[in-house]
Amino acid sequence: MPTLQQLRYLVAVADTLHFRRAAERAHVTQPTLSGQLKELEAKLGIQLVERSRARVVLTPTGAEIASRARAVLRDVDDIKALAQQGQHPLGGTIRVGVVQSLGSYLLPLVIPDLHARHPDLKLYVREGLAGDLLARVDDGTLDLLFFPLPITRADLESQRLFREPLLAVMATDHPLAAKTQIDRDILRGETILTLEPGHRLHEQIRQICEDVGADLSLDYEATSLDTIRQMVAMGLGISLLPALYVRSEVRPNTLVTARPLSGPVPFRSIGMVWRKTAARGEAFAELAQILRRILRDTAPEVTVID
Repeated sequence: MPTLQQLRYLVAVADTLHFRRAAERAHVTQPTLSGQLKELEAKLGIQLVERSRARVVLTPTGAEIASRARAVLRDVDDIKALAQQGQHPLGGTIRVGVVQSLGSYLLPLVIPDLHARHPDLKLYVREGLAGDLLARVDDGTLDLLFFPLPITRADLESQRLFREPLLAVMATDHPLAAKTQIDRDILRGETILTLEPGHRLHEQIRQICEDVGADLSLDYEATSLDTIRQMVAMGLGISLLPALYVRSEVRPNTLVTARPLSGPVPFRSIGMVWRKTAARGEAFAELAQILRRILRDTAPEVTVID
């Protein structure tokens, strides 16, 4: 029978399609990894990996076995987590995914207090696009997400944390900068810059543009909020940016400024998402409560949701 370690090596090769990088990920030497994969192939009596100097490719059967191996390894990790939860519910490592438009502006507000209260808790954080993060929760690579809501999948549990307003951001010499508050109707005909497709924020801004008659820029779609801010500063358009980002990167900046929109104020809902079958589900729900309490003290820009 295959060993769990051999399955981990196979998954590492499937993820990287490169023996050296797979060995580095598995923290073993390349000859060790290669030898274990050959032993696995011998046990199963079938070739799993096509090897050549140019590239590494999984055979169709190898790809299917790697997919099932991910599920096996995820279940093994859940067993370990379940045992750990009984000892220290908020101890050990939690593998967290966070959308790129949120992580750098949310985590600094909660991690100091969280670490002070639970010094044994470690967060491994990965930023990414929504689709990639959801796939990593599915295969067990990540335990939970800080993620825009709602999410309607029946196999996922979610808890709301807060509502985050979106503010209009423009160059300081833009005519709208003279206003203290911006009516939505004034946005009609304005060029709105936003993130490229694949980001949840892109879809939200696109819908707002359709509602108010603004022009969503398709020529200058950005890969980060910082890129949007820089393009706004150069007069390529205005944008609608989340309040935590505005607090961190817009207010200290002399080239751009932010103004609230008159009601109804657009906002995005942020919460935590994890698999319903996750062994540490109760601990994640407890973590959500802790984060709400911290955010009430550290983030007056958002509305915390119980």
